[in-house]
Amino acid sequence: GWCPLSPTGAQTTQLLAEPPWRPAVLWDAVTLTCQGSGTTGATTWYKYMWHWGQEGQDHLAVSESGTYMRDSPRTGGRPPVTVLDDPLVLQVPARALLEGDTLTLRCWG
Repeated sequence: GWCPLSPTGAQTTQLLAEPPWRPAVLWDAVTLTCQGSGTTGATTWYKYMWHWGQEGQDHLAVSESGTYMRDSPRTGGRPPVTVLDDPLVLQVPARALLEGDTLTLRCWG
């Protein structure tokens, strides 16, 4: 999914995927949502370029693998989120990492 920008063009929203692992995987029961200012109002979710989900819905529970976007009346946006259904996936935490941080990896297969 992608999050809209504020009217001034300053990026004040973020797209969150729960659980917070990258890449997102279908069998992890992923929910997409936008947080921050500028996210209210009618929105439409898309999978690839096709309408997916109910208009105005703030959260989207992902039920199929694919690439998702969240449209809104505001301009701009973020890159789409891809949810995988691969048989073998190595995941990392979605949070920003700094040199020296302890890193936990998840391997599914």
